[in-house]
Amino acid sequence: MTAELGHFALILALCVALVQASLPLSGVLRDNPAAALALGQRAALAQVALLLVAFVLLSYAFVRSDFSLQLVFANSHEAKPLIYKLAGVWGNHEGSMLLWTLILAAYGALFAWRVPTANTAPSHAMPPRFAALVLVVQGWLGSAFLSFLIFTSNPFTRLDPAPYAGRGLTPILQDPALAAHPPLLYAGYVGFSMSFAFAIAALMNDARGRDWARWMRPWILAAWVFLTLGIALGSYWAYYELGWGGFWFWDPVENASLMPWLSGTALLHSALVAEKRDTLKRWVLLLSVLTFSLSLAGTFLVRSGVLTSVHAFANDPERGIFILAIMGLFTGGGLALYARYLPRFGADGGFALKSREGLLLANNIFLATATVTVFIGTIYPLVLDALDMGKISVGAPYFNAVFGPLTLPFLIILPLGPLLTWQAGRLIAPSTVLILMALAACLVTLGLWFSQQNISLIALLLIGGVLWLATGALTDLMLKLRPYGLAGLARPWRLPSAAFAAPLAHFGLAMMIVGIVASTNWRGETVSAVSAGDVITISGTQLRFDGVRQVEGPNYRAEEGRLVYLSGPHKGTVLAPQRRFYEAERSQTTEAAITTDLRGHLYAVIGETTGDKRVVRAWYHPFVALIWMGALAMALGGVFGLLARRPKSAKLAA
Repeated sequence: MTAELGHFALILALCVALVQASLPLSGVLRDNPAAALALGQRAALAQVALLLVAFVLLSYAFVRSDFSLQLVFANSHEAKPLIYKLAGVWGNHEGSMLLWTLILAAYGALFAWRVPTANTAPSHAMPPRFAALVLVVQGWLGSAFLSFLIFTSNPFTRLDPAPYAGRGLTPILQDPALAAHPPLLYAGYVGFSMSFAFAIAALMNDARGRDWARWMRPWILAAWVFLTLGIALGSYWAYYELGWGGFWFWDPVENASLMPWLSGTALLHSALVAEKRDTLKRWVLLLSVLTFSLSLAGTFLVRSGVLTSVHAFANDPERGIFILAIMGLFTGGGLALYARYLPRFGADGGFALKSREGLLLANNIFLATATVTVFIGTIYPLVLDALDMGKISVGAPYFNAVFGPLTLPFLIILPLGPLLTWQAGRLIAPSTVLILMALAACLVTLGLWFSQQNISLIALLLIGGVLWLATGALTDLMLKLRPYGLAGLARPWRLPSAAFAAPLAHFGLAMMIVGIVASTNWRGETVSAVSAGDVITISGTQLRFDGVRQVEGPNYRAEEGRLVYLSGPHKGTVLAPQRRFYEAERSQTTEAAITTDLRGHLYAVIGETTGDKRVVRAWYHPFVALIWMGALAMALGGVFGLLARRPKSAKLAA
C-alpha cells in the first residue's frame, strides 16, 4: 500500500495546487483579496503536507528495500549503507523531481505561514492582494511540476513480479557530499521561484513603491545562500571523488548552476538598491524572471537527454519537451507581463555615476555579461548538435579566456561601492585608506611579477584585484564597526549582523579567487609507474610507494595503495588511495587520498597495473582549500544578511 498511498498523495497535492492557482486568483479579480489570501494560505499548507507524505513514503520504501517499486529496484540494494539508501531517493530523475516539487511547496507554505499582515505585523504589513498573487504564482508552478511528476515521472510505479535484489546506486553517487549536494542545490534553484512570484505580483498589483523589494530581498538572499553552498559542495565532491583532481570542469550542468548564481547575485544587489533608494526596480523585475528561468534551464539540461554528464539524471526527450514547455510558459509569461505592465512603473530615481547605485549598476552589467558568456558557451554547441550542423566542444580555454577579463573590472569596482554614499557618491573612507589599499595591491602584484616566472598576466592582475577587494572588505567592516568602539568588539554578539554581511561575502569571494588562481597556475602533477619501494617526487615532496593490499568495504572490494611521506611537514603520514569494485552495480570507482592543509593539497590516485608496476598519479594544488573556505564565508555573509533586522518601512531604509 506504500506506493498507492504515495501516488494518491501526489494526485491530491496536484488538486490542491490547482485550487491554490485558481480560486485565490478569482477572489482577487472579484475584489475580495482577504478571502483569497486565506484560501491560498490553507492550500499552500495542505500542498506541502501531502507532498511530505509522498516523500516520506518513498523514503520508507528505499530504507526497507522494497524492490516492488521500480525506482527502488533501479537505484538501491540491500547491501548499501543507510545513508546511501536515503540518498538514493533523490539520486535519480523521479525522486529528485519529487524533492524539487517538495521544496517548491515548502517555500510557498513558509510564505503562507509567515506572510506579514496588518493583524500580525502592522509596520511590515503586506497587502492581501499582493500576498494572494504570490501564492497564486506558486500554485501555478506547483501545478506544472506536479503534472510533470505524475504523468511522466511517477516515482511510485510498481514492478510485477517484484525482483529479489536491486541494481544499486551509481557508485560515484555513493558519497556523503553528494547526499547533501542535490537538496542544497534545489533549495537554491527553487528559492528563486519566490523572487519570480514577487515580481509577477508586483507587476500585476501596480506596486509602484519599493516595499515589494524589501519583502522580496530575504527570499532572494536565502536562495542565493543555498545555491552557493550547493555549488561549493558539488565542486568539492567532483574534486575528490571523480579522480581527476579538478574543482571545476565547465561541464554544461556545472554551468547550469553557475548561470542562476551569477544572475542571482546581480538580482540581490539590484534588490538592495531598489529597497534603499527606490531605483533599479526594472532591473529587479527583469532579473527575477530571468534568474528563475535559468534555474528552469538547469532542470531541463539534466533531464532532457541533450547532454551526457555524471550530473545528468535522465535521457528521455519526451520529458525534456515537457520541461521545455514549462520553461517556455513561465519565462514567456513572465516576460510578457513585464512588457505589458512595466509602463506603470515610473522612471528610476537619478543618481551620480560614481555613487553606490552607479557602481552597483556597473557590477550588474559585468555579472549579466558573464551570465550571457556562460550561456552562449553552454548552449551553442547543443543547438548546433540539435540542428545537425556538427559537433563542437566549448571547454575551459574559452571560458577561462573570457571570464578572467570580465572578473578583473568587477573586482576593482566591487570594494568601492560600500565606501561611497548613496546618490551623491561622497567618499565615506578617508582617501589615505584607498591609497594604502591600492599601494598594497600594486606591491604584491609587482612582487609576484618578479618572483614567479610562470604566471600569466591575467592571473597576476587577478591577484592584485583580489588583494584590493580583500582590503576593501576589511575597510568596510572597520567603518561599520567604528561607532561601537572597543566595547562593541568585546561583546561581538551585540554587534549588528548587517555589519558583517557584505564584508564577509566580499572577503570570501577574494579567498575563493586566490584559491582558483593559485591552484590553476602553480599546481604540480606527476604520473609514474612504480614498484614497491620506489620514490615519487612532486613539488619538492617525496613519497615512497609501499605496494597495494586488498580491503573489504560494506558493499565493495578495493585495492588500496600505500604512499608514505618521506619529507616535508607531513613526514611519516600515509596516503591510502583506492580502486573500488562494486558487485551489485558491476562497476568501479577511483577514490583519491588527499593530504589537506591551508598551504595546499597533495592528491594521489592509483591506476592500472603495467607488468609488475602500478600507475600512480599525484597532483599538488597550492591553496586550493581557499576555494571552499571562501564559498563558506560568502554563504555565512548571506546568513548574517538574513539575520539583520529589517527597517519597519521602506522609508526608514533611506
